[in-house]
Amino acid sequence: MMTRIVIADDHPLFRGALRQAVSHALAGSEVSEVGSLEALGQALAEAADTDLILLDLSMPGVQGFSGLLFLRASYPEIPVIVVSANDDPAVIRRCIEFGALGFLPKTAEVAQMGEAIQAVLDGGVWTPPGVDLSAPVDHETADMVRRLATLTPQQVRVLMMLSEGLLNKQIAYELGVSEATVKAHVSAILTKLNVDSRTQAVIAAAKIAGAGWAAQGASATS
Repeated sequence: MMTRIVIADDHPLFRGALRQAVSHALAGSEVSEVGSLEALGQALAEAADTDLILLDLSMPGVQGFSGLLFLRASYPEIPVIVVSANDDPAVIRRCIEFGALGFLPKTAEVAQMGEAIQAVLDGGVWTPPGVDLSAPVDHETADMVRRLATLTPQQVRVLMMLSEGLLNKQIAYELGVSEATVKAHVSAILTKLNVDSRTQAVIAAAKIAGAGWAAQGASATS
């Protein structure tokens, strides 16, 4: 069967390099390219049998690890390899904690990219040589990582919008739902994250999932 891979990156030149790596590793594979989280969602809706996603951590619609969180909640059966210019070991560990099965630095050679792709498609986990994934994590951080991972796709979207400072009525308009539905999502988010307010939810997400979950959302009212 043909292997279907989606490359999600907003830089055409790097998408080209990844396509070359895919072609090198998997002759005859079907490769799609998208440049935003919204376009990625559309591509996956049209091809639910996708075998692998190569995800850039920084592109339109993505804040910190939010894109990875949304994908793992929406399509838990599709493996994800994160590709990023930030190859800090802490970032790599967090990607794996949030469900990625691989991490590729953007400085990797084409042959190494192919090695990572093949390893993940074979059911393994691939990270750059020498990266220690066993470093201890404080209990508070580990607990919040686990809590964030329990959010549904819609709850992740609502939390992302809260972090942008949107009010409930604005979120309802963007999602095409009622304000009551948004309030229910916010209440569920607070419960799952074990916090008392949307301000605390946004701050917790920013601390754990990346600075991109902007703290301006803390000033929004419900």
